[in-house]
Amino acid sequence: MLDIDEMSSKEIQELLQQVGHGHLGCLHQGKPYVMPMHYYLKDSDIYIFTTEGMKSHDMDANPDVCLQVEDVRDSERWRSVVVMGQAKRLTEQPDIDQAMQFIKTKNPTLSPAINRTWVDAEGRSEVIEIYRIHPTEMSGRMTDGVSSR
Repeated sequence: MLDIDEMSSKEIQELLQQVGHGHLGCLHQGKPYVMPMHYYLKDSDIYIFTTEGMKSHDMDANPDVCLQVEDVRDSERWRSVVVMGQAKRLTEQPDIDQAMQFIKTKNPTLSPAINRTWVDAEGRSEVIEIYRIHPTEMSGRMTDGVSSR
């Protein structure tokens, strides 16, 4: 049996900084769902760049979200972080510009993914949305292949 250790706050921040993608959990019509998502960490806040669609409507309706990030080397060596928080859509242009500048610095070829399955009354939505997730709780676990047995 592997020993699983708690990650320190510093180790959690380092993993979030290194990885840049994870799985975002939201509620859709009262049911949880998870989708892969790129994110951008600045200080302690997490930024998500997306297009208007189901996830943006759901985060606006219920801002409670969960982001799970992992680094799996093999079945005995992995790290996993769970971030709980509140997602807030940026609506003020100075905030949007500042976030876009930061995001573009991290990913100069950034282009939003367009979900061809989400259609509103006027067709496919290509409206870009940026959300800031302010973490309310973070935890992390890891194992390095060592067993205490």
